Amino acid sequence: MRSETEPWPNGFLLCDDEIHILRAAEFKLTRAGYDVCTASDGQEGWEAVQQKRPDMVVTDCQMPRLDGLGLVQRLRENPDTAEVPVIMLTAKGFELNADELARKWNVLALMAKPFSPRELLQTVDRALGVEVNP
Repeated sequence: MRSETEPWPNGFLLCDDEIHILRAAEFKLTRAGYDVCTASDGQEGWEAVQQKRPDMVVTDCQMPRLDGLGLVQRLRENPDTAEVPVIMLTAKGFELNADELARKWNVLALMAKPFSPRELLQTVDRALGVEVNP
């Protein structure tokens, strides 16, 4: 592992094993000016983070190889990525506690699937302090 991860200004990592969700979110964020990298699971996402430190990570909770919570744990344990903002996506939104995720893992938001790409962009913009257009 590198001692310091290269910054990736305006960079976003999207992790989801559902390709249609990944592509829709990628399209919306790219059109909004974000530089997006995608990963089909948490392990692939973790490997991408080793190369460049994103400004934000949007990850599904349930994925093969390494789930979203495992990815967040690795991010928080690494000094280079400990402060990277995270938004968690889940098909089981009622089984995860947003307050507990925020307190324990500093997850900024929990979004239940299905969600609209517009809703995701608004959540991302709010988390980054960007003016949100309705």
